[in-house]
Parts: sequence; structure tokens; C-alpha cells
Amino acid sequence: MDFSLTPKLEELRDRTRSFIRDQVIPFEKDLRQNEHGPGEDLRKELMELARKAGLLTPHASVEMGGLGLSHIEKAIVFEEAGYSSLGPTAMNIHAPDEGNIHLLEEIASPEQKERWLRPLVAGKIRSCFAMTEPAPGAGSDPSMLMTTAIKDGEDYLINGQKWFITGADGADFVIIMARGEDGSATMFLSDMNAPGIELVRNMDAMDSCFVGGHGVLQFTNLHVSSKQILGELGKGFKNAQVRLAPARLTHCMRWLGQAQRAQDIAIAYVKKREAFGKILGEHEGVGFMLADNDMDLQTSRLNIWHTAWLLDQGERCNFESSRAKVICSEAEWRVVDRCVQMLGGQGVTGETVLMKIFKDMRGFRIYDGPSEVHRWSMARKMIANKELK
Repeated sequence: MDFSLTPKLEELRDRTRSFIRDQVIPFEKDLRQNEHGPGEDLRKELMELARKAGLLTPHASVEMGGLGLSHIEKAIVFEEAGYSSLGPTAMNIHAPDEGNIHLLEEIASPEQKERWLRPLVAGKIRSCFAMTEPAPGAGSDPSMLMTTAIKDGEDYLINGQKWFITGADGADFVIIMARGEDGSATMFLSDMNAPGIELVRNMDAMDSCFVGGHGVLQFTNLHVSSKQILGELGKGFKNAQVRLAPARLTHCMRWLGQAQRAQDIAIAYVKKREAFGKILGEHEGVGFMLADNDMDLQTSRLNIWHTAWLLDQGERCNFESSRAKVICSEAEWRVVDRCVQMLGGQGVTGETVLMKIFKDMRGFRIYDGPSEVHRWSMARKMIANKELK
């Protein structure tokens, strides 16, 4: 694995860095944000800036209008984008659209790509992914899937409830995971304004960085045609793996940018704030926290790069992405937590962006699989197969 960056990638990294600092960060206090995240007007304005900068949806294929970034290239660019909580929204690399774009590129039919993928890549529409359900339905255990897709002639009727659906409010289409009469799972595509889909409510969440927040969706006799099957009938769980490993990793990339922002804020603070006769940074306890942060940041970065490199070699990386997700979510959280401690009272107020980063990042250890589930999954694979193939 070569850690050097090509001149082209260095230029893209630097261009992204400048774009985020010069054009995106000034919007962080924009009033077009609510308790759930950026509003639609703000999203569109930010995306237009990214479009002009040549940075909109860079992970999509060139054919679809993106830059066709490899996984390792995404690792570099997404970290820079994540330096601002608005960066992923501006560049159209936020969850869940980023993962849905990757999934649709891989398994959607040509007709589905033209209808849903192309406008999604262009930033004209948004999407959501409906998998998680209230108890006793699917959560960390997807086999508990309760939402049904029952055959109705040549078509299907979908019934069930989903929740924690990121971006549901304002989404133009949804990818639905549903169980067939034979117990197998299938993914379906549907426009969100179709009869039979109801946004019941938006959930009151700790984070406020996802456009549309997190919603509860009710499906009541939603009619979908066989042409709206995404991938193959009965292959929903298998097809989900196409999305899951890369999507876990891109979360790690974006949050790494936020953790680096927190560290930069802390360094700037402890270099000027004085206590007990010297600046805070000269106190051993504070200095140790800075050093620990640097180690956690670099450990996260190297795990991301290694897993991205393996994905670029064609590996599935189910095991490696679980490992990276646990390491990064916990290490990056430790970084932000230490930074709050170093800033003291300022760290728990809106005097800096640090409090928002702290609140937004806490969920990272839960969504896309809690750390405990990933550890359990890794252990099962290690016991079953030493080679982890």
C-alpha cells in the first residue's frame, strides 16, 4: 500500500479544503437550520457553490456526472469535506444519499438509474433508505424484518412501519427493505409521494446535521410494480452488503474531519488561554490529551485508508469495515470528548462549534451498527474462519 498522494489527488484535496474553509464554514451559523439539520434552501445554495467549484457528488461515476473517485480517493476528499458539518451536504456526499448513490450505481437497472440516480447525483432530489423498524421488527438484527411485500398480481403491496429513517422528511424517493411471503427480503424503489406512504413524524434526535432529520414512516398498501424491484427479488440482504461496507467507511471519513476540526479548535484555545502562570498547553495533563488525540486521529485515518485500499482491490471488507467502524467511532468520539474537556466552559456552550460536533457525533457509535454488534460479528467470523474470507 502506497501512502503517497498523486499530484491530481493533492490538488483535489487542497481544493476541497479551501472550499470548505472559505465558502462552507461561513454558513455554519446560517439561520436556515433547524433542530433536525440544514433546511432545503440552504442545501440548494450550498450545492450550487459546490457545483461551481467542481466538487458536487465527486464519488459518483463520471458517466453520471461525478468524478468517479476510488475508495482511497474518497477517504482523502471526504475527510476534508467533513471538517464542517455542512460540508457533506454541500458536496452531496451526506448520508443517506451517498450510500444510496453507490448502491444504485451498482445494482439499479438502466431505467431506474435514469429515473432516480441521475437526478440524485445532480443534487436535484434527495432519497432515504428504509430498513430499521420499531420492536419487534428489524434493528441490529435484520432477520427480524417485519415489513411485508405481498404479491398482488404482477405487482406488490407493501405494509409496515420504519423508523430512524434519515432524511425521510423532504426525500423524493425511498429504498424499502421488505419481506416476501417466502421469508426472503427484497429492496423496492418508490417515489415518496406515492399513495400509501406517510411520514408519521420526525423524531427528536440529539444530532442536527442531517437534512430532513430522522423520521417514522408508515407503509399502508403501498403499490409497487415489479419494475421497482432494486436488484434481484429475494436478494435484499445480499444486495444490502453492496451498500453497507462502503457506507460504514464513509461515515468514518466524514466524522474524522469533524474530529480534526475539534482538535484544531482545542489547539488554538490551549495556545492562548492561561492558567496558573502559563498557557494551558504547557500543562502536562492538557498536553497528554493533545497527544492522545493525535494518536486516535492517526489510528482512525490509517484504518480508513487500509480498508479503502482493500475495497479498491475488490475485497468485500465486511470484517475490515466493521473493525474500522468500531475503531473510528470510538477513537473520534474520544478526540471530541477530550477537546470539550480542554475548552472547559466554552466546550459545553455554543461559543464554538465544538458543542455541536459533540452532540452530532455521539450517535456514530450506534448507527450503521452499534460497536457491540460489530465486535460480536467480528468474533463470529474469527471463530468460524481464520482467513475471514
